[in-house]
Amino acid sequence: MLPDEGSHLGVHIVVSQSASSESGTFDVVIIGGGPGGSTVGSLLRKYNPGLKVLILERERFPRDHVGESQLPPIGRVLDEMGAWEKVEAAGFPVKLGATYTWGKTTEPWVFGFIPDSEIKDTPRPGKYEGWRARVAMQVDRAIYDDILLKHAGEMGCVVRQGVRIAKVHHEATPAGPRVTHLETESGERITGRHYVDASGNAAVIRRQLGVEVDAPQVLRNIAFWDYWDRPGLNEALLSRKTVRVQIRSLGYGWIWYIALSNDRTSVGLVCNAEYYKASGKRPEEIYHESLAKEPSVRALLDGARHRGKVESTTDWSYVAKRAYGPNWFLCGECLGFADPILAAGLTLTHTCAEHLACTILELERGQQDPAWLREQYEEIQQRRVRQHIRFAEYWYSANGLFTDVLDNCAKIADSAGLSLSPRDAFRWLSHGGIDDHLGQFAIGGLGLSGVKAVQHRLMHTEGEAVACDIDGATHLRLNLAGATQTTMAAPGMGRVQKISVLDREGVRLPLVGHYLTIKEVLSQESASERVVGALKQALARKHPGEANLGPAFGQAMQALEAMAAQGWVECERRPGGTAIRMSIPEEGEIIYSERSGPVSKRR
Repeated sequence: MLPDEGSHLGVHIVVSQSASSESGTFDVVIIGGGPGGSTVGSLLRKYNPGLKVLILERERFPRDHVGESQLPPIGRVLDEMGAWEKVEAAGFPVKLGATYTWGKTTEPWVFGFIPDSEIKDTPRPGKYEGWRARVAMQVDRAIYDDILLKHAGEMGCVVRQGVRIAKVHHEATPAGPRVTHLETESGERITGRHYVDASGNAAVIRRQLGVEVDAPQVLRNIAFWDYWDRPGLNEALLSRKTVRVQIRSLGYGWIWYIALSNDRTSVGLVCNAEYYKASGKRPEEIYHESLAKEPSVRALLDGARHRGKVESTTDWSYVAKRAYGPNWFLCGECLGFADPILAAGLTLTHTCAEHLACTILELERGQQDPAWLREQYEEIQQRRVRQHIRFAEYWYSANGLFTDVLDNCAKIADSAGLSLSPRDAFRWLSHGGIDDHLGQFAIGGLGLSGVKAVQHRLMHTEGEAVACDIDGATHLRLNLAGATQTTMAAPGMGRVQKISVLDREGVRLPLVGHYLTIKEVLSQESASERVVGALKQALARKHPGEANLGPAFGQAMQALEAMAAQGWVECERRPGGTAIRMSIPEEGEIIYSERSGPVSKRR
């Protein structure tokens, strides 16, 4: 059931199709009222209430939209923009992670954002704190997007729904095309000082300005989906209003089952585009046949009714070759898209929008180099999308259950230059530095230990075990030879801070967070036992009064392992020395076989 238009109280939303008092020149004109546009608008108004911000949305909310599964970084952005409590009040299921049939076995396995033992029976709605700050939600986009767009209006943005942009007028300049004004289908002229394309796959500005995209030639999938309803449909999956996404592999693709409430579910099929074309089947046909082939999904949907409108889209990963111009920016999905296997779409959009809002706010302040701000926005956001594409390539190339498209998996590995040795694959994955959380190794909701634990589950052409570089090391030494020091942007809280970063042939080491702490420790110590002791002391100083430094120490050791894999730290194994012991079990508390449960519950 969708809420009625009056279910979210607050300042009214201006809805207009004709010229009105909202016409004229705005400071920022945003095309697209989805999560990207709403986030940019809300943060701009929060930190600079004097800005005139216009959001133009071609549809009228609420409306269904695919992409319902979140990752933990979104909570921080929602909290910063002041929308957490409104989203939480909607009662969306708390997402703890996912269950997969993927890799080398048909037995389902689980990954979680946090150990099950840390999940508390917290009343809903809850605050953004404690364990809730480390998990995510599964959201009904019809409700979620509507909440965020209304929130942007309540923050002072002018929001106009049902407005389609017919033409983006622009002029040539030495710095590239410059937008002069927008023209709506009704002939209205809209002008701004900054233009933001947050229109998703429509990519209004990107397409009309002819911005090209880079797209893998092999990892090309197509997605089909519909929505299913039945009273109590998801009772078996929901526990304390928490749930995990269900991912089930077929020979030619995979199915998602995303519980949106107790009664409603998004169910989709992702399959190889060439396989679908060769099948000669209609979308409805291949979709329903696929659901019928997967026993667990078939059982979950027993007695449920679907909406009857199977939608489809090409899920081809891509990155725009340009993310900005003299007075315009691309944001979210129109800037880049990564295959949905990692459920990163909403996360990339929200965090990209946060960075863009901070960039525009700094441009307005005029205290930093405008060229540097724009270049950093483009470089960081393009790289983040490419990192997720790279991770998705690894997941596909290492799935032995894709029996009908194994040749395609081999082509993906070959085109990526990827060896399926776990050690080499990890170095390949972390080559550009993975920093969904700046200063901490993380991607797709997984830390380093999670990534390596996933590797246990996947197929490998070589017999090498999943191991850690620092395991068995008695001495550790910094290796900064050939590195150059530069700066990178760290956006947040309405500002863009400059942080130092070391770069060596494209491998980056941000000198912030655990990475900086480790660099400082290794500049003084080399014997492993002394390094570990100094690291614990440094963390105690950084977290005074913290009773449990275990999580911080674990994250620091994972950062140390990442630095070793990337070549920033050299490991020695001297006879008689005290060695570091670090291993990633195949069965643990974060990743484990569904049938057996987490290790903590087996003891």
